[in-house]
Amino acid sequence: MSLELKPGITLYLARHGQTVANQQHRFSGKRDTPLTELGLTQVRAVGRIMTRAVGMRPALNFVSSPLARAQQSMEIVRSELGLPKDGFITDARIQEIDLGEWDQLTDEEARARDPAKFEARGADKWTVAVPGGENYRDVAARAGEWVQSLTADTFAVSHGAVIRILRGLFGGLGWQAMSALDEPQGVVFYIKGAQVTRLDP
Repeated sequence: MSLELKPGITLYLARHGQTVANQQHRFSGKRDTPLTELGLTQVRAVGRIMTRAVGMRPALNFVSSPLARAQQSMEIVRSELGLPKDGFITDARIQEIDLGEWDQLTDEEARARDPAKFEARGADKWTVAVPGGENYRDVAARAGEWVQSLTADTFAVSHGAVIRILRGLFGGLGWQAMSALDEPQGVVFYIKGAQVTRLDP
C-alpha cells in the first residue's frame, strides 16, 4: 500500500512531546499520561521549526489527534506561532494505535501476560492486533483515509506509531521497514506528494 498527497497540498506532521509513559518505555495508545518537562521543550521546538518554515500566524489548517497529549502539544505550537490556542480541530483518524489490553504495559509485562500473542504480533504487526486493539493495517487504513481527505495545507499533531506508519506508506515500505523507522519528538515531517523531509530545530 502506498500513499500520496493531492497535488498542491503540503502537510506538516509532528508527534506530541514526550509523556511519562514514553519516558518509562510503556506501550502508550489511547490512554494518556502527562507531558514531561522534556516533552514541553520538544513541543516548543516544533513551534520554532514551524515559525521558521511558515512564519508567524500562518494560514494553515490545524488538526490534532483527540488525545490530550496531542491537543496540549498543538496548543503550545499554536502559541509559538502567535495564534489562539484553540483554533484547531481534532480527528480520530490520527489518534494513536489502539493498544488494547497492553496500553501502559512495558514489553516485559505484555510478554508475561501472553507470550504467544506477544511473539505473534512481533512477527506480523501488519495483521496481528494487540488483544482488544488494532494492527498496523487498521491504522494505515484510517490514517491514509485522513491524508487523502486533505484539501488545504495542514499542520497536524499525531503519535509515534501513526506517523511511522504514514511515513512508511509515503515511502512504499513493507511493514517490517515501516516498523523499523524511528519515532522522533521535537521534529516536523514536511510532506509534498509522497516525498517526506525531516525538519530539525
